[in-house]
Amino acid sequence: MAKPIAASGLQQLKQDIKAKTPKPCYIFWGEETYLMHYYCEQLQKKLIDPMTEAFNYHKLNQENFSMEALVSSVENLPMMAERTMVQVEELDFFKLPEGDKEKLAGLLSDLPDYCCLVFTFETVAYKPDKRQKKLWEAIEKNVQTVEFARQSQKDLIAWVSRHFLSNKKSISSDLCAYLIEITGGTMTALSGEIDKISAFCPGDEITKSCIDAVTEPVLDAVVFQMTDAMGAGNFALALEKLQTLLKMQQEPIVILGAVSSQLRRISAARVLIDSGKGAEELMKLTGLKDYPARKTMSMAGRFSANFCAKAAALCVETDYKLKTSFDDGERLLELLILQLAQEVRHG
Repeated sequence: MAKPIAASGLQQLKQDIKAKTPKPCYIFWGEETYLMHYYCEQLQKKLIDPMTEAFNYHKLNQENFSMEALVSSVENLPMMAERTMVQVEELDFFKLPEGDKEKLAGLLSDLPDYCCLVFTFETVAYKPDKRQKKLWEAIEKNVQTVEFARQSQKDLIAWVSRHFLSNKKSISSDLCAYLIEITGGTMTALSGEIDKISAFCPGDEITKSCIDAVTEPVLDAVVFQMTDAMGAGNFALALEKLQTLLKMQQEPIVILGAVSSQLRRISAARVLIDSGKGAEELMKLTGLKDYPARKTMSMAGRFSANFCAKAAALCVETDYKLKTSFDDGERLLELLILQLAQEVRHG
């Protein structure tokens, strides 16, 4: 009989893996899929001998899942080993037929000691439904839930630096923060970019030019650069950044949404500056991390409160035209940048 478990997240999982004493069942979910994959692999390495993997490691997904297959995999005795591991991918068990939900609740309440059952949620959202009392109680009592959330700026900078060092490259903390900003800040995106940059950079130290040469920024990062260029009075560069987004095949309405969001952050930063407050308040208000928050505060110092109000109105007007007129979306965005440039000049 599986014993009730007090959830304690990622730290508990690390302790379980280190001690080789896994819980009977885990639910892995969260935005940082790199960590999810990493700890799945670590758990598998601790529990399963590669020589007997075919007998003791079982994976089910939406294509081959059935309650019969799950029960059979869980009850399958280990062969020439102490444990088995069963991984179930992307199963929204709260949407199972009523009979299957009842069977799952019973299975979770009586997992064999030799089996470690892991549910992973990567593309399907994990949304517990506490109204389904029997299944929810079985999960709450017998399953260790682990959320793999985005890492803090401090932890990401240390992680990026370590990975460059493993490639025999050094990088400054500021450039780590810059790379985090332009890639969106997930370990999955960063890991691939680190390898590309390391291979491209000829010297031992990573430079900004090396990063820019091989890294394609995410939408929000390019929009950030665009508004930064406007604040610096470099309107040609702002239009160039718009063309970069269009070449990335971003839809005009999506680009406008990102521009509007960034201008709202700048407006909030402007208000904070006028109130004598700093980047920490902006981080609390918007959820920005330290580096982009400091950059946004610096950027907002170059824009007036009047500009922020006019910019919001121009974005609303452009949004209306995109949704109601037959005008070309790219042309409307270019016109918006030119109008914003004009407002910057007027202060």
